[in-house]
Amino acid sequence: LLVAFSISIPSATSKLNINAKALRSSTRIAAAAAVEAVNGSKEETSTPPEIRLNVPEKARTVSSVCTSGTLCTSSYMEDIEGAPFGSFVDYVLDDEGNPVLLMNEMSMHTVNIQKAGPGSPVTLFAQLGGPTSTLGPAQGQDVSRCSITGTIEKIESTVEDWDALRMRYGIAHSYADQVMDSPKFHFYRLMPTKIYFVGGFGVSSEWVPPQEYRDATPDVLAKEASSIQSRLNRDHGDDLMMTATEILDVTEVEKVRVTGVDRLGMDLRVTRRMPRRKNKLLTDEFRLGFRIPVISVEDAKSEVLKVFQEAW
Repeated sequence: LLVAFSISIPSATSKLNINAKALRSSTRIAAAAAVEAVNGSKEETSTPPEIRLNVPEKARTVSSVCTSGTLCTSSYMEDIEGAPFGSFVDYVLDDEGNPVLLMNEMSMHTVNIQKAGPGSPVTLFAQLGGPTSTLGPAQGQDVSRCSITGTIEKIESTVEDWDALRMRYGIAHSYADQVMDSPKFHFYRLMPTKIYFVGGFGVSSEWVPPQEYRDATPDVLAKEASSIQSRLNRDHGDDLMMTATEILDVTEVEKVRVTGVDRLGMDLRVTRRMPRRKNKLLTDEFRLGFRIPVISVEDAKSEVLKVFQEAW
């Protein structure tokens, strides 16, 4: 069973048109039902939730794949006191998904935290793509991102996971072994109280309950998704065109791109010409669910090939 939904966005307007339709054949079902939240509005959906990661899983995936981000503290510098102050920082996650940072006591963000006192909020922002993750070059606003707001506290060497955190940080950041024993460097743990996830440009944005974030599991394909996506767009243009026309039942197709892959399916962006106005383009966002959740990159390749085989 293949399941798909689409969100149609006319290129000449910001108004969102949500289309629902079904295509049936002896071997496949393509059902369109909108589930995204766009510009703060939400639509009810009958789409089976198992074809898409839930929002806590998406947020946990972003924070897990990224190893660096922007730490926002409240400035105590004269003339800009109280203004947001952003610093580029490295981090790893502990077993519950809490960001752990190794910070120099002389760094401006550390000074801001110390002056603010215990319980003062900070925010860590991480984004897939670019320097803040392992997924390659960023694509502007068209990538998933996550803001984790909470309180930050110094980690004492007596905590149970001290050795695990040191090892995890040293593996993720090669320079850490040279400074983590310095008296000027200390580990800090960010305890989330609010988490905000944005799925990309013009798609879902949602607050994530901290406990649901902690309980969520990062997607198994997260670190390989970008390379799979790039390979599909580079080497399988004809297959994607056939998928759009034969499975998604889209006509007048101009371009098809894979915009995301995870263990439950893949996202397609289809651009087509409008039937009565050939000079106007319409962009549709589709979700194609895999028959079964995949547990490896090889499984994902197999499921994608099955989609292409059905299309042909």
